[in-house]
Amino acid sequence: MGWDTKDVALLKRLWAAGQSAGQIAGRLGCSRDAVCGMLTRLGLKRGHKPPTARPKIRPPPKLRPASAAAAHPAAKKVSRISAKRQQHKELSKQQLYAILAEAVRNTG
Repeated sequence: MGWDTKDVALLKRLWAAGQSAGQIAGRLGCSRDAVCGMLTRLGLKRGHKPPTARPKIRPPPKLRPASAAAAHPAAKKVSRISAKRQQHKELSKQQLYAILAEAVRNTG
């Protein structure tokens, strides 16, 4: 597309009015890229928008010293099921085989 003075004047006026490059391209009958290229060559820019989010930079959480955690130990809850499992862990091989043999006899 050839840019004449009327097209450039219209481009500047529409850009100052706040229209987008796509809207201007539709009005002038050219591509959006052509409008963007001419805006760049003319040095026309939109004012930079300030960032919308302003994140706060927080320091990492302070860790408690290990001695403070050990000073007040919490009481440990043990369920009945885990207590029974611990009893089975303490059985000897012979006792386990005897329990298994009895279970087999009861199922059959």
